[in-house]
Amino acid sequence: MKRVYDPPEPGDGTRVLVDRLWPRGLRKDAAALDEWLREVAPSDGLRRWYGHEPARFEEFRRRYAEELAEPDRAAALDRLARMAADGPLTLLTATRDLDHALTVVLAERLTGS
Repeated sequence: MKRVYDPPEPGDGTRVLVDRLWPRGLRKDAAALDEWLREVAPSDGLRRWYGHEPARFEEFRRRYAEELAEPDRAAALDRLARMAADGPLTLLTATRDLDHALTVVLAERLTGS
């Protein structure tokens, strides 16, 4: 898990942006990513409710896990799992607080934690 604004490193493997919205101030031609998989991101409603408030993270985690069971998001999560099976995978987000980001939930799902 990394911020999309951070420079790529050799061990990153496949770099996938998992945010629903394109990161502010980042030109698409300057983004060092292999794919933008916005289908796996939380719904707009959930994203707005959460607002990256750490006190809401546990509830966000629960609600987002429910959303990941929806067909479109489940298919996108399966795609991420296949990428991870093929080699290193770096989940990218614009969020500043990586400890309370959607990437935490996705990584838990992908690793079975």
